[in-house]
Amino acid sequence: MQAVGQLMLDIEGTALSLADEALLRQPEVGGVILFGRNVESPEQVRELTDSMRAIKPNILIAVDQEGGRVARLRAGFSPLPAMGKLGERFEHDPITALDLAYCAGYLMASEVLAVGIDFSFAPVLDINGVSRVIGDRAFHAHPIAITALSAEFMRGMKLAGMATTGKHFPGHGSVAPDSHVDDATDERSYDEIRQYDMQPFIRNKPLLDALMPAHVVFSTVDNKPAGFSSIWLQQIIRGKLGFNGVLFSDDLSMKAAHVAGDAGDRIAAALTAGCDMGLLCNDRPAALVALERLQKQPTLLNTTSQHRLSSMKGNIKGWRGSLADSAKDWSHWQSSQRKVLENFFA
Repeated sequence: MQAVGQLMLDIEGTALSLADEALLRQPEVGGVILFGRNVESPEQVRELTDSMRAIKPNILIAVDQEGGRVARLRAGFSPLPAMGKLGERFEHDPITALDLAYCAGYLMASEVLAVGIDFSFAPVLDINGVSRVIGDRAFHAHPIAITALSAEFMRGMKLAGMATTGKHFPGHGSVAPDSHVDDATDERSYDEIRQYDMQPFIRNKPLLDALMPAHVVFSTVDNKPAGFSSIWLQQIIRGKLGFNGVLFSDDLSMKAAHVAGDAGDRIAAALTAGCDMGLLCNDRPAALVALERLQKQPTLLNTTSQHRLSSMKGNIKGWRGSLADSAKDWSHWQSSQRKVLENFFA
C-alpha cells in the first residue's frame, strides 16, 4: 500500500497552476481540498482531478459537500438539502426521513466520486444547539435523532463507495462562538459532553472511517483545542473509544487554531497530538510555511498515519462523458435523486 503525505492544502483556480503542480509534487503533500472557486462544471472538475492524479496517483482529493449552505459543488450538480431539513421531517415522519437520509448520502457520494473526488468531509454529527456556525448543518438537536439519520446517510455513502468522516468531535454544537473567526471554549464536564454531544460519534463508530476534531477548548479536559490535544486524540479517541480510523485536523487557518502559533507550529501541534493529516486552506503563504516545517522536521511524519490515510481512497470509476453516466449504479442514483428532489425542491 502506497504511503500518503500528511498535509492537505487547496489550489488556486479551476485548473492547476505551475505553483499548484510544484506543491503537489512535494512528498509531504498528500491531499487537496476543493472549494467553490475550483468548480465550473462536473466535466471541468473531473479534468482537474484527473490532472492531479497524473502528477500524484495516490493523492487524496476531498471537498465539503454537506448539503444546504455548505456545498462546494453546485453548477451541474444535484442540490441537496441542509441536513436539518431531514431532522424536521424526522419529527413527524421518521421512516421517510431515514429513507431520505440514505438517498441523500448515496446521491451526494455518487456525484462526488463521479468527478474524481475521493470523499466529502461528511457527515456533521454535531447537535443543532447554540453554535452559530453549525445550525442546520446538524441533523437535529437530539443525539438519538442525529445518530439514526446520520447512520442512514453514511450507509448511503458507503454503498456508493465513499469513506465517511464525522465532524466536529467531540461536538461543536453546544459552543456559541464560530471557531473560524473566534476562540471557542466549552466549560462543561467530560461526563456531560460524553452523555450528550459525543453520543452520535460513539453510537455510529462502526460506520465512521475518519473523525475531524473541533477547534474548541474543552477546558475541563485540556487547555488545548481538541485537534491539538493528545488527551482527546490519543487517550480518549484511540484509548477509551477504541477508534482506529483516520483523524483529520480541521482547517489550521481558522482563528481558533492560531493559539498553537504560526502555520508551522500548528501543523506540528496537530500531528504530534495524533492527527493523521493536517489541513491548511485559503492561505498559500501559511501552507508553504507548514510544508517547510514538515520538510525540516520529518520526524513529525509517521508511516502508520500515512498508510491509514490510504483507506480514504474513493471507489472512483472512469469518466463516461457526463455526471449521470459516470455515477455508480445509475438507476439507483437516479431514483435517489428523484426522491430527494421531489421531497425538498419540488
